[in-house]
Amino acid sequence: MAEKTVIVVQARMSSTRLPGKVMLPILGKSLLYRMIERLQMIRHKAQVVIAIPQDEAGGIIEQEATQMNVPCYCGSLNNLLDRHYRAAKQYDADIVLKIPSDCPLIDPRIIDEVLDFYFLHSGEYDFVSNLHPATFPDGNDVEIMTMDCIEKAWNEADRILELEHTTPYIWERPEEFRIGNLNWSTGLDYSMSHRFTIDYEADYQFIKRVYGELYAKKPDFSCEDILNLLKDKPEIYNINAKYAGVNWYRNHLDELKTISSGHTKLTF
Repeated sequence: MAEKTVIVVQARMSSTRLPGKVMLPILGKSLLYRMIERLQMIRHKAQVVIAIPQDEAGGIIEQEATQMNVPCYCGSLNNLLDRHYRAAKQYDADIVLKIPSDCPLIDPRIIDEVLDFYFLHSGEYDFVSNLHPATFPDGNDVEIMTMDCIEKAWNEADRILELEHTTPYIWERPEEFRIGNLNWSTGLDYSMSHRFTIDYEADYQFIKRVYGELYAKKPDFSCEDILNLLKDKPEIYNINAKYAGVNWYRNHLDELKTISSGHTKLTF
């Protein structure tokens, strides 16, 4: 019997740096819509679930999910590990994918590559990602875990950062979990130099421009297509270049064992 794969996309309207970012317009649709559209382009069969805070039940994200015919789970505001685990459990997942809602340029092919790696090594790993270490351009974040794996984390994690960021309890414990990582096949590392995620207004302007340049001709444009565009039009790269390498690690370097200052940008 095939294992059921569930992609959990955690979203909220109360983002601190760019409130309501998931509902910002991209070519007449919300940023969340565009991202879910890309998730549904993957080759592998998977159920997409949007997981939102309970206090946003019935709000704009849930209404958007209904319009997209995508189920919505309402859970804890700050304990994202709990929200992720319960959403996966409610939808009978065997395999859980964590993909953040701030990755509207994520390449469906990269998601499939990480899934291919996981299934090729079936039974060998509890957790597989392309983030530890990261090599793909930031915003192509894929983390896969078995239900047993996320359930163990859910039962045992207690530090705030482990609850807020869902998976650190797992990838910080290679002695307890069988952990695999997929590196970018190009041999390059653009994780600190290219930013395809959204946290600031400049990121939004960058993403809007990329969609404006590529979507009409090729709705499933790839990471390579984006990189080629940036080579041809470096002014687009420069829109949010100062934020390249900025991520949540920068605020937790004293708490993380497997992350160093080389994995984040401390000032910008």
